[in-house]
Amino acid sequence: MMLCLGSVGLVLLALTVQNGHGAPDSAGWNGKDTTERNYYTRYHNMTEISDWMEKMKRENPDVVSSMVYGQTYEERNITLLKIGLNSTKRKKAIWMDCGIHAREWIAPAFCQYFVKEILQRYKTDTKVKEMMKNLDFYVTPVLNVDGYIYSWLNNSTRLWRKSRSPGPVGCTCYGTDLNRNFYANWGTVGVSTNCCEETYCGSKALSEPEARAVTDMLGKMSGDILAFLTIHSYSQLILVPYGHPNISAPNYNELMEVGLGAVKAIKAVHGMDYTVGTWPDILYPASGSSQDYARLIGIPLSYTFELRDKGEYGFELPEDQIQPTCEEAYAGVQHIITYAHDKAFYSSAATVTTTLWTTVMTAWVFSATLL
Repeated sequence: MMLCLGSVGLVLLALTVQNGHGAPDSAGWNGKDTTERNYYTRYHNMTEISDWMEKMKRENPDVVSSMVYGQTYEERNITLLKIGLNSTKRKKAIWMDCGIHAREWIAPAFCQYFVKEILQRYKTDTKVKEMMKNLDFYVTPVLNVDGYIYSWLNNSTRLWRKSRSPGPVGCTCYGTDLNRNFYANWGTVGVSTNCCEETYCGSKALSEPEARAVTDMLGKMSGDILAFLTIHSYSQLILVPYGHPNISAPNYNELMEVGLGAVKAIKAVHGMDYTVGTWPDILYPASGSSQDYARLIGIPLSYTFELRDKGEYGFELPEDQIQPTCEEAYAGVQHIITYAHDKAFYSSAATVTTTLWTTVMTAWVFSATLL
């Protein structure tokens, strides 16, 4: 929660948790966590997630590859999984990233679950297979790698949100809110210029290497990306652009209609209520988010998911809620992806309700000078 911003079809995607924490460098895939069922019902540190990414490539060499597309402030790789069936044609894409805010552990858990599901389903589900032929999914399981590793150190760091870059000269605090650092109405509303605050937006737009890495990737792919999905917690929301109260997306009605379909699909799984709307309408004003940036450069479907819960556990969602949270979120995400796919490949035949399959599965121009 406390998020900041967001036309093609891609989806980008670590110690075993003991009492909520673990040693940052221990390895996974041993003991009882070697079973797939146990693995996807637990939180995992960065080492384990990296090992898992390698495992996905090894076990699915024809459909999964990885790409390092940037480095963090502490010079760690930012890596995504590219998932899709080989094609001689240029494919559309879906982008998905998780873990831009370090403490939101359910987000990386969802990215892992999503990858696992589509890799299983395309073998038996004709619709998923069709989308794997036409789309590539670019999934970044952990975007804020430095911050995520730091959140695993001990109880005092568990709720760390920001990156780990040092503040400006004269500031003794660390970190920038990466979801306030994108070149989208940067620094105008819903941010702090105090480097010690959680919503510190950085010294300038794209001051952070993590935000620059995403910006560069989206810039290269913007003509192909059909949907941009960034996963957060908590509050049970689906947010649409924009975070500025005086700006509306040109396809606001479409974004809302598709979002409402996703909410319906989510509720059908475990009865959980999500709300869809703009940041100012249902959360708070915010500027500089990745979601808003994605929409500004022309990606038509741009959404922020705020997963469970509504505040009882907040960022420390118990592990026994990982599976149901991921199951319902998958249904919502699948609705959006199916809509994006069918609109691109079937044109006017696509509607928000798309198909029974997904239901069951479930004017302002950026003219201000940025400082």
